[in-house]
Amino acid sequence: MKDLSFNTKAIRTGYRTTTEKEHSEAIFLTSSFVFSSAEQAANCFSKKDPGNIYARFTNPTVDAFEKKLAILEGAQACVATSSGMAAIFATIMALFKSGDHIVASRNMFGTSIIMLNTIITKFNIDISFVNLSDLSAWENALKNNTKLFLLETPSNPLGEVVNIDALSKISKANSILLAVDNTILSPALQTPITLGADIVIHSATKYIDGQGRCLAGVIAGSTDIIEQIHKFLRTTGPSLSAFNAWIVLKGLDTLSLRMKAHSDNALKLAIWLEAQDQVEKVYYLGLPSHPNHNLAKSQQSGFGGIVSFKIKGGKKSAFKIINATNILSITANLGDTKSTITHPATTTHGRLTDEERLNAHITDGLIRISVGLEDIKDIIADIKQTLV
Repeated sequence: MKDLSFNTKAIRTGYRTTTEKEHSEAIFLTSSFVFSSAEQAANCFSKKDPGNIYARFTNPTVDAFEKKLAILEGAQACVATSSGMAAIFATIMALFKSGDHIVASRNMFGTSIIMLNTIITKFNIDISFVNLSDLSAWENALKNNTKLFLLETPSNPLGEVVNIDALSKISKANSILLAVDNTILSPALQTPITLGADIVIHSATKYIDGQGRCLAGVIAGSTDIIEQIHKFLRTTGPSLSAFNAWIVLKGLDTLSLRMKAHSDNALKLAIWLEAQDQVEKVYYLGLPSHPNHNLAKSQQSGFGGIVSFKIKGGKKSAFKIINATNILSITANLGDTKSTITHPATTTHGRLTDEERLNAHITDGLIRISVGLEDIKDIIADIKQTLV
């Protein structure tokens, strides 16, 4: 079914109907699986025979989600994790070792930076941070022991972008793996593997679920890479539960429709915000005023649902606006059908040092909105009344 469109693949691929002939995917809520004989159990454990063994590392519902996500990302294989952060951690722990060097974007999700600086470095893995869009900075950061380029594009919350194809040429020329966090766009709007990335990571908690119901993570890539990560998960246990896998699996059915609607609403809000006197700057890739607008158009099929803006008056004004909203939910989550609003400097990036926030361009007057699927007139009206 390689020639099917994205929407058809999202709905029809990945799942194998059971003998019960269910039309909707089944949830296999079981911790273990029964064997017909001791010989079959031995063969399954040794991988001589296929089959489910234990839910920490094999489950039919999880398998269906992994297969479908791999197809949508254009990857050979995929493995699911208990959260997006677990996906990043598992990738690094499975593929790299003490003495290796990672070059990472300083324009990533705050917790990703915290993990690299406070946990990954404990394993004597060296980390260098560079500006996401600066290709020369990535190249200049190379060392003899550099093994990974790690980044998020577009970045959260400012929408910085790097040319994935150009960066992949640098990584491949130096035998370095390129891992892209694709959470902000999902495979409905961007497929980094087709642009040259080796690994794609998601917090499926966000747009893939799309309704703020559960935590989930995913890693997609070559069969060899995913097998190594799966071995780590099998031993250490940050696997995705069958119930959460079923939720994110069903989220894929409507992913493309939702991402288009999020993008349409976000663009309308961004255009309106640019016209407001109290707004100092609007950050949305769909605006021609965004410095990465043309690059984003060349490698994305849409601009996503994250709109950030800098308000005059700093933190005091930002808090006043956030607190005065009536429809928008004050929460740091994103990718929900419900619009959310947060102050990145004190939430998603609140644990960073002042210098790290400055390097990531997270200012006190910055507000981030994850634009949901409510009527855009109501979203705009809710923001408008806060600016009075």
